[in-house]
Amino acid sequence: MNEQATTGRQVLLQGNEAMVEGALAAGCTFFAGYPITPATEISEVMSVKLPAVGGTFIQMEDEIASMGAIIGASLAGAKSMTATSGPGFSLMQENLGFACVAEVPCVVVNVMRGGPSTGLPTNVSQGDVMQARWGTHGDHPIIVLAVSSTKDCFDITVKAFNLAEKYRTPVIILSDEVVGHTREKINLPHPGEIEVIDRIRPNMPPEWYVPYEDNSRGVPPMGIFGDGYRYHVTGLIHDVRGFPTQRPDEIVPFLNRIHRKISQHFFDILMVEEELAEDAEILVVAYGSVARSAKRAVREARQRGVKAGLLQLITLWPFPRQILEPYLRKVKAVLVPELNMGQVSREVKRINQGVTRVETINRIDGNLITPEEILVRLIKM
Repeated sequence: MNEQATTGRQVLLQGNEAMVEGALAAGCTFFAGYPITPATEISEVMSVKLPAVGGTFIQMEDEIASMGAIIGASLAGAKSMTATSGPGFSLMQENLGFACVAEVPCVVVNVMRGGPSTGLPTNVSQGDVMQARWGTHGDHPIIVLAVSSTKDCFDITVKAFNLAEKYRTPVIILSDEVVGHTREKINLPHPGEIEVIDRIRPNMPPEWYVPYEDNSRGVPPMGIFGDGYRYHVTGLIHDVRGFPTQRPDEIVPFLNRIHRKISQHFFDILMVEEELAEDAEILVVAYGSVARSAKRAVREARQRGVKAGLLQLITLWPFPRQILEPYLRKVKAVLVPELNMGQVSREVKRINQGVTRVETINRIDGNLITPEEILVRLIKM
């Protein structure tokens, strides 16, 4: 870990800048990207800070190449990262699927903006939640985390790298224009205070190494090409040695394993924050920048006698069903405010199955949902 990444002191940082600090603290040594609003500051700061500590920064010709570059760097042993926004995230989807099936750890940041297409480049949105889960084709495992503050941008970026390394999977961080450009004072922890996890490497000689062999964790050790562990890497469904297969007795166990490595470690991956939720009669389910508005609205609602609480989702995928379900059985109503036409609320309704009332606040005009909007709805509910 790099000691220049964290200083143990209070600093004023933009959310995008804090992500760079988090990546450096987690041991990121390779960044490839292409500038795009509102994520450009991540590339700009990385271009200065990463080479200064011995890492590699490269501006690629597009986001397709950026995703390919971080996959290659990870296979060579680097902790790698890229950052983009909606249109660039769309271009990354094919290579993102390659990283999933080849089990290549990497971190992808999407600072969301209004869409579709070029959309609203300088405005806030949360329209990429379902794309983050299902954007690349086929049944695939993925981890998606959402940040809501500058402190989150540091802490969750470190966590994203740890999860990517631990489970040999891409991890997507969903930020948004408001979080990315909000400046806040945060305390950067001393390097010794930060948990940093590295991928498990093989403990046998290269000639004995079986790159995709199952084990109790569902996560095979990852050989590094520079260490002499040469093996076949492909986007095709493959056998335990990495070679393409058409055999059902190899296809099914492989696909089951890459899903099992996420599902059986669900509670290690799961992250939520609860605010006044324990005795709440109305539960607000929010994430990203909207969670900030929701937190204030819930506190003000309590002052007015409304027993409201907040469940802030940090892990969006796998969806924290096991945490949400007990609340659905005991609250009188749920409110889901989000900056899209109803993506997380659809998941909440699917899990709810009519048990309690679910209402939504959906804003798609490029402006933030305010605490007042949420408070007014809570009082009406």
